[in-house]
Amino acid sequence: MYAVLVERETTWEHILALEAVLLKYGFPLAYYVDSHSIFRFVQGRDSFWRNHYKLTDEANPQWKQVLDDCRVKVTYALSPQAKGKIERPYRWIQDRLVRTCYRENIRNIQEAQLILNYLVQKYNYQIVHSTTGEIPYIRFQRAIREKRSLFREFTIRPPFLSSKDIFCLRVERMVNPYRKVSINNLELKVPAAPLHESIQLRIVPDKESGLSEVRFWYKDEFLGSQKVKNTDLNLVQV
Repeated sequence: MYAVLVERETTWEHILALEAVLLKYGFPLAYYVDSHSIFRFVQGRDSFWRNHYKLTDEANPQWKQVLDDCRVKVTYALSPQAKGKIERPYRWIQDRLVRTCYRENIRNIQEAQLILNYLVQKYNYQIVHSTTGEIPYIRFQRAIREKRSLFREFTIRPPFLSSKDIFCLRVERMVNPYRKVSINNLELKVPAAPLHESIQLRIVPDKESGLSEVRFWYKDEFLGSQKVKNTDLNLVQV
């Protein structure tokens, strides 16, 4: 459903993957993932500076907060073997991708992405699956027709106004007496914000323009938005 090569695996790249899949296919019943730190906080592993009173799953990673807003469950596999049905198609694609890139002397990510696109297309629309005995796309479409799919139509639920309010990075900040909030030494004025209250900043970075849209929320009330340079925000792992 989604296959993109990136130079660096980050929280934001995974949120973009969620956005692409959910907007196209709808809300799934659940996501089945490993215990990577992007997906799950595990006490004793994730940070030397962690709060030692926080236990596993008490901290909520950015990626999981997106799925919480979508009311999609997350299930964690504790070993690669537990995700056998998922790992097999990945291995099929990965093996062919590496060999093809080597044979074609491909040295950049853009050309490799073209090969990946071809392999995903072939896997989804041409290859008969060894377990189901069917082509994956045909099987998926039949499940939809027969109403056996667990995907639900994507909708923007109140109080959210846009998909940007869902597929974003989130931080909490306290409003100072000048109705300003500070993030990484950058001060932002929020005229509608209540004094001395905590508000949420929902941040949508755009790499192409180099700008981020910062959307301000107080509880369930939208307070407005601003655009700032990504470099001024200095977000980690964007």
